[in-house]
Amino acid sequence: MSAPAVAAWIPKDESNQAWADLTERAPQLMATMRRYLVQCSTFLAPRSVDAVDVALRQLSGWLVTETDVRDMGALERRHVEDYKVWLAAQTGVAGAPLAKATRRQRLGMIRTFIDRLIEWDWPDAPGRNPVLLGDAPARTESLPKFLSDADAAKLLARARAHPIARYRLVVELLARTGMRASELCELPADAVRRIGEHHWLHIPLGKLRNDRLIPLHPDLVTLLAEWTATNGEHIRAQKRLLADEHRPIDRRTVHRIVASVAKQAGIGHVHPHQLRHTLATQAINRGMRIEAIAALLGHRTLEMTLIYARIANRVVADEYEAVSAKIDASYQVAGSFLPADLETPNMAKLRKETHARMLGNGLCTRPVELDCKMESICETCAYFETGPEFVPVLLRQRDHAKDQGQTERARLFETLVSQASGADT
Repeated sequence: MSAPAVAAWIPKDESNQAWADLTERAPQLMATMRRYLVQCSTFLAPRSVDAVDVALRQLSGWLVTETDVRDMGALERRHVEDYKVWLAAQTGVAGAPLAKATRRQRLGMIRTFIDRLIEWDWPDAPGRNPVLLGDAPARTESLPKFLSDADAAKLLARARAHPIARYRLVVELLARTGMRASELCELPADAVRRIGEHHWLHIPLGKLRNDRLIPLHPDLVTLLAEWTATNGEHIRAQKRLLADEHRPIDRRTVHRIVASVAKQAGIGHVHPHQLRHTLATQAINRGMRIEAIAALLGHRTLEMTLIYARIANRVVADEYEAVSAKIDASYQVAGSFLPADLETPNMAKLRKETHARMLGNGLCTRPVELDCKMESICETCAYFETGPEFVPVLLRQRDHAKDQGQTERARLFETLVSQASGADT
C-alpha cells in the first residue's frame, strides 16, 4: 500500500499506541484493518470512521489475546461465537454492561468489514462471512427520552439566569432548534442568516449528509447578537459560532453544560439529545405537521420522525377519550344509572341534538356512538384559507360549538374568525 494512501487515515491519539502494539503482534491482521479504514475514510464521515476504528481495534485486541488468528482469512465461526460472549460481558464508560445498541453497532460494523473484504476480493478475505445477521441483538423500539413541559420550563429558566453566557447560549440553542450536539459544535461563524424579515440558522452537513435552514426564535436572535458582539474576535479566529476565549467547544463540553444546568434546575440528569426529543414532542403535541418536524430536525425520511408520533399519539388519545365518554354515558345519564335499552325515543332524540355539530352549510347529526373526527378536517389543514366574507358563518359555527360544549371546535373557529378578520385589514 502506498504511503499517500496510509496518510489518508490516522487513528485517534489515544489509539495510536494500541495500534502500534497490535501491529507488532499481528502485522497482517492490522495491515488489512488499516487498509480498510483508509477506504472507509473516502466515503464515511470522520466520526463514523472513528467508530469503525473502535470496533475493529476491539476485535483485533481480543483475537490477538484469546486466539491464534493473525489474519482475517483464519477467522472462523467458533471465534465469532466466543467473541459475542466476551463482548456481552464488557462494560462501558460508566461501568454498566455495554448497551445492546452498542453491541449491535459493533457486530454490524465487523460483519460489513468482512463482507467488503470478500466483495473486494482482498487476499486474506475469509471464504464466507462467519458473522451472521442474527448475531447482533435485536433492535429495540424504545421511545425517545424527553422532558415534560414543566421540566423543560425549569431548564430554560435556569439557563437564562446562568452567569456564564456560553451556558445560556448552548441550552437555548439546543432547546429552541432541536439540533444535535455535534451540529452545535460545528456551527460556522456565518451560521446566522437574515432572509427577508426573519433570521435563520444554517446547520451544515452533519450526521445524515444534509444541511438545512431553521428559523430562529427572537430570544435566540438577541442572545446570538450579544454573543457575537462580545466574542467576534474569537469567532473569526476559530471560524466557529460558539468560539470564545476557551478552546473550541466539543461534544463533551456540551454534555457537561447541559448536565450542569439541569442539575441546578433540580430536574436530574439531562443529556443534549433529550432537548432534541423534547422539542419534537412539544411540536407534535401542539399540532405541527410531521413533514415540518422532519425538516426542522433534518430527517431524511418521515419514518425517522414518526417515532415522535408514537410518543404523542393524538389518535390514540382522542379515541380513548371518545370511548371513555361512551362507556360513561352507557352507565350514567343525568347523574343516575340508566341501561341503554331503557332509553326513551325522546331522550335519544335529545341526545342526538345535543351532539350535533354545525358545519359550514348545515349540521352533522352523526350519533356520538359513531363519532367522526373529520368534521373539521379542512379547517385544521395547513392549506386552508379563509377571508372576511366567511366571518358570519365562522361566528355561527363558533357560537354553536360553545353552546354544545365542544371546546376544541370553539377554539378552532375563534382562531379562524381572527384570521379572517385580519385578512380584511
